[in-house]
Amino acid sequence: MSHPPLPHPEAISLDEYRRRRQTLMASLPPGSAVLLPSATLTIRNRDSEYPFRQDSDFHYLTGFPEPDALLLLLPDREAGEVVLFCQDKDPALETWTGSRIGAAGAVEHHGMDQAFENAERKAHLATLLDGRELLYLPLDDAAALASAEAVRGELRDRQRQGARPPSGFVEVTRLIHEQRLIKSEAELALMRHAGAISALGHARAMRTARAGLHEYQLQAELEHEFRWQGASAPAYGTIVGSGANACVLHYIDNAARLEDGDLVLIDAGAEFALYAGDITRTFPVNGCFSAVQRQVYGIVLAAQQHAIEAVRPGATLSEIHQGVVRDLTRGLIELGLLEGGLEARIEDESYKRFYPHSTSHWLGLDVHDVGAYRQDGEPRPLRAGMVLTVEPGLYLPDEEDIPEELRGIGIRIEDDVAVTQSGHAVLTAGVPKQVAEIEALMAQG
Repeated sequence: MSHPPLPHPEAISLDEYRRRRQTLMASLPPGSAVLLPSATLTIRNRDSEYPFRQDSDFHYLTGFPEPDALLLLLPDREAGEVVLFCQDKDPALETWTGSRIGAAGAVEHHGMDQAFENAERKAHLATLLDGRELLYLPLDDAAALASAEAVRGELRDRQRQGARPPSGFVEVTRLIHEQRLIKSEAELALMRHAGAISALGHARAMRTARAGLHEYQLQAELEHEFRWQGASAPAYGTIVGSGANACVLHYIDNAARLEDGDLVLIDAGAEFALYAGDITRTFPVNGCFSAVQRQVYGIVLAAQQHAIEAVRPGATLSEIHQGVVRDLTRGLIELGLLEGGLEARIEDESYKRFYPHSTSHWLGLDVHDVGAYRQDGEPRPLRAGMVLTVEPGLYLPDEEDIPEELRGIGIRIEDDVAVTQSGHAVLTAGVPKQVAEIEALMAQG
């Protein structure tokens, strides 16, 4: 049954993109320039491409949505510091693939100081970079390196005419990624929306679930809601793991039949305006937790709640993770899966058989977003504007040394949490995680 979609938040403004570029340029030494390519189309099969998704760093600095573009940042250039090369206008080709923005549109609608079509790149690129001492670019990008090497070669050939080639290439991504780590209010609004529509998808899957369906049918319901709400796509490959499949951390087959009495774990998020939601919920196929499922679920939920409460400025992801390890290890001892004292089991890391991953990762334009986790060798303190996941889990393998009633239980609970000036805000609270709330929601289905 159709329902009205949530109202969309405002898009990132041209002024914000301009401020981001200015901040990056202000961090460069005198005489430097930035050369940053966009993403390109990728062939899926024969002459069919995958849906285009812009490179996150390129999008962060430009908001420009087309492939095969190249951004130059030229601090202190009188004719304009921001130059874009973009796809040529081509009426015949645009009949097949749609209108292209073109150089004039890049200036008028996307805030570039100057733009050229790619047909003019060879004529202008080296001249624009003549005299720049250092070129900042993504050094792991073959296309960027090839462009930079071509520029340096051309300018070396013209040295007798006074050309000055760059003396070196420097990695630019660390500078961009440190900027991206702290989200603006406009970014947070988009991430709240991505979290809200992700939550609606999870709730829809819960209401749909019943024995006899297949995992892919829950995936279909969830992703239908994402698209209905205006998401461009899932932010990553949707995980729907029922029964022992939930113990496979990145299970994506999503083909098994849902069985009465099993749990199902769904890890999925919507991508809205290129910003990712990332939610995991675990619930019973038949709508009612068994006593042992409730016990294990309660251990994971309590660990997650304690971890979320610990998110605040000055805390570190390492401290939050260690709190989760302590809570889960204590729970594993209570379940009889580990023996001995709590400190000994933490020390020998025997808990890792059942909890092998970290508690958190950064979230933003990428689902595993950018930004260093350590500074000067130490875990970095959280700051307002950071966004992270909190996702403890327990995965009890279907193996002979595990008590039969616990075998094949996999439970993860994940929310997206923004660090605020005074503490934190959960961006994905719209989908239930308390046992009674899950059971009540599923009863509606």
